[in-house]
Amino acid sequence: MSSREMVVLSVGGVRFVTRASTLQQFPESRLARMLNDDDREFKLVNGEFFVDRDGALFSYIMDFLRTLQVSLPADFSDYQRLQREAEFYGLYPLADLLSQEHLLKPRLEILEVRFSLQEMQAFFRIFGSCSTTIEALAEQITVFTGQQSGQGWNSPFPSQKPLIPLPLERPSHHDMVFQCGTAYSAGDQFVARYVSIKPDNRKLINGTNVLGLLLDTLLKDGFRLISTRTVTSEEKVECYTFERMKRAAGFTITVNQTPGSSGVAQARRSQVQKGK
Repeated sequence: MSSREMVVLSVGGVRFVTRASTLQQFPESRLARMLNDDDREFKLVNGEFFVDRDGALFSYIMDFLRTLQVSLPADFSDYQRLQREAEFYGLYPLADLLSQEHLLKPRLEILEVRFSLQEMQAFFRIFGSCSTTIEALAEQITVFTGQQSGQGWNSPFPSQKPLIPLPLERPSHHDMVFQCGTAYSAGDQFVARYVSIKPDNRKLINGTNVLGLLLDTLLKDGFRLISTRTVTSEEKVECYTFERMKRAAGFTITVNQTPGSSGVAQARRSQVQKGK
C-alpha cells in the first residue's frame, strides 16, 4: 500500500480517515502492521478497517500519530485507559509517558498581588508559584520615569520630557516589585513613574488605575480571584490572591532513524509559551 493512500478505520463505531503514512509513524506498531495484513485483530470490512476498541480514546491516538505530541484537555482523567489503548496499538513510547501521568496533569498555580498606597505613590509586589508566569508578566509590565514641573498625582498626561524605561526589581525568580506615582524632588520638580501593561498602551500614574488594569489582565489570562485581605492595617497593604490550573508542559515524541532499524522513539519536553 502506498504511503499516499487514504485509510479508513472504524474504531468502536467512530470513523477515522487518515493517510497510510500517518499510521506508519512507528513501524513496529500494530497499526503499521495492519496495513500489511499482519494482524488479525484488524478486519477489513467494505474497504474499512474495523477495530473493536474505544473510539473516543482513539481520537487522542490519532492526534498523537499526526503531531508526534501529547496534547490532552485540562480536564482529562482517563490516563490509565488511554495507556492501555496505547499498549494495545503497540505505541509503547506513548504508553510509557502516560504511565507517568503526573508529568501530564495540569497543576494548580497561585499568584499573589500586594498593593500599598502611600500619599502620592503606590507600591506593588507580585509573588507567583510558577517562575515562567512571573517572567511573562515582567515582559508585559514596563515602568517609565521622568520629571514633571508643577504636576500632581492625578495628572492624566505624561511629562513632555522624554520618559525613560526602568527595569523591574526582581528579588527572586518568583516575584517582582515596581511602583508608580510622583515623589517630591526639588523646587517644583517631581519625579514621576508611569506603568504600562501590555497589550494596553496607556501609561498610568495613578496607583488605583494600575491596580485595576493589573487585576483585569490576570483575569483575562485565566486566573481566578479567590481572596482579598488587608495584610497590615498600619501600612494599608492589600493582598489579592489568584489561582488557575496551569497546563502541563507539552511533550514531543522524536523518532531517531538509523540504517536498517525501525527507529527508536524518545520523549522530550517541548518548548512551552511563557505564562501558559
